[in-house]
Amino acid sequence: MPQPETQTAAERLDLVRTALARSAALGGRKADAVELIAISKTHEAGAILPVLEAGQRSFGENRVQEAEAKWPALKALYPDVRLHLVGQLQSNKAAQAVALFDAIHGVDRPSLVTALAAAMAAAGKRPDCYVQVNIGEEPQKGGCAIADLPGLLDQARGAGLPVVGLMAVPPADVEPAPYFALLAEQAKRHGLDGLSMGMSGDYETAALIGATCVRVGTALFGGRR
Repeated sequence: MPQPETQTAAERLDLVRTALARSAALGGRKADAVELIAISKTHEAGAILPVLEAGQRSFGENRVQEAEAKWPALKALYPDVRLHLVGQLQSNKAAQAVALFDAIHGVDRPSLVTALAAAMAAAGKRPDCYVQVNIGEEPQKGGCAIADLPGLLDQARGAGLPVVGLMAVPPADVEPAPYFALLAEQAKRHGLDGLSMGMSGDYETAALIGATCVRVGTALFGGRR
């Protein structure tokens, strides 16, 4: 099979969209039930433009500073872009994140909820928020513990954050399906429809289990620098 580096952006995008549609159908859903987020972190504008030109409009970045350096100019060319912050967010960057992003996927602690609520009130802008869950109970990863999820959701909702779903990254090198299913169960338990889960190696499994957005980088851009 051709590697991402030897295909055009349009070819890579078509392959991923086709696979997503197939998995969504197997799960009893339509293709447009899953938002494909192209993870453009570490990639410069020259690598992102062909993906934009191929029709992709949802992109994800890990760092506020990196996104600030490249996305204002790109969004001026493509104002319908939807930009997601998928990495961990420092509380002191909350105002910048609210100004630039349309969705924030890493809400994982009370101090960040407080900072985001203040930033949204000041800016008059309310990006969608996903609460990140440490679904595999891994100490090196961000996300709140499952046991702390009810309290964090109560705080976020009480502070007026538009919480639309949950986000998680399963442990590496293990079967991800049980972790995706656990996240889906938690979302259902707390009355949430959004599920941000699945990356280049497992997005098809995630879509089958109920992901509403998948975060795909390598399959679209090739290996990161």
